[in-house]
Amino acid sequence: MKPFTYLKPHDIEAAIPAGTPPGTKYLGGGTNLVDLMREGIEQPDHLVDITGLHLDGIEELPDGSLRIGAAVRNSTLAAHPKVRKGYRVLSEALLSGASGQLRNMATVGGNLLQRTRCPYFYSDAAACNKRQPGSGCDALDGFNRSCAVLGVSDSCIAAHPSDMCVALSALDAVVHVQGPGGTREIPLTELHRLPGDTPNIENTLEAGELVTAVVLPPPLSARSTYRKVRDRASYAFALASVAAALEIEDDKVTRIRLALGGVGTKPWRAYEAERLLLGGPADEQAYRRAAEAELAAATVRAGNAFKVTLAEATIVAVLRDLSKAGAGS
Repeated sequence: MKPFTYLKPHDIEAAIPAGTPPGTKYLGGGTNLVDLMREGIEQPDHLVDITGLHLDGIEELPDGSLRIGAAVRNSTLAAHPKVRKGYRVLSEALLSGASGQLRNMATVGGNLLQRTRCPYFYSDAAACNKRQPGSGCDALDGFNRSCAVLGVSDSCIAAHPSDMCVALSALDAVVHVQGPGGTREIPLTELHRLPGDTPNIENTLEAGELVTAVVLPPPLSARSTYRKVRDRASYAFALASVAAALEIEDDKVTRIRLALGGVGTKPWRAYEAERLLLGGPADEQAYRRAAEAELAAATVRAGNAFKVTLAEATIVAVLRDLSKAGAGS
């Protein structure tokens, strides 16, 4: 591991200038960053430990929205009464990710910025534009079963790994950051970048910016859920996942939120499917048409073509189950 300096500031005002120099990384739970440092993928010159910045609160705001500090642990967030009651999709997504031990360490901010688990990204013997810009992408014609089919480019097909971010995308969450230029609010759907020609640039944060919180709008009246399809029942990344919220009146879809995981190079908000469903019939035929329309833009490789059918079937199954649950309430 490359030598680095270590600093643990006591407030954000000290953390921001410390985190601004090139080669600096903020350290929260460390569940992803430390692994990447151990593998030699991340080689920071400086680490700024932000675990003492009092960013671990969960607060209901006057308008009914929920502010979640960036240092809140995933297990704490999943178990919080307001999250379990008002944002079920988020609680379920968190509980489906990693092991209990990792959820006890992982933070909201770290989860937002975790990096791909593409095997070529982790192999220094492989070509990976995300790890070494300009080196190529061995996943294109290699083992790409776990790779993305939406938002891909000729430079990268690595899938985004987060379950939490898929739920946050469906919830219209807003990420609050603070940096040398002051504070900013970034919609979760605009935080992560598509790979394009620069897959090594994964988000829209500027140098030195620190994620301080995530704010969720007031809870929806719609029922919501998260479903994750994976190779084994625990501690596996999604082959396809769906975060959905659905509200039906008089057999019509009056509110729909839909986001996909495991199939996109970023947490994938299914805007086309939402557009087709809103105001239309709440039946399985409509759900299937919307799912097929959303996946029509997929670009598949030899090993991951099955993800299109899998994602479509999962969307339909989730919406069908939410419809039945609503009818029975």
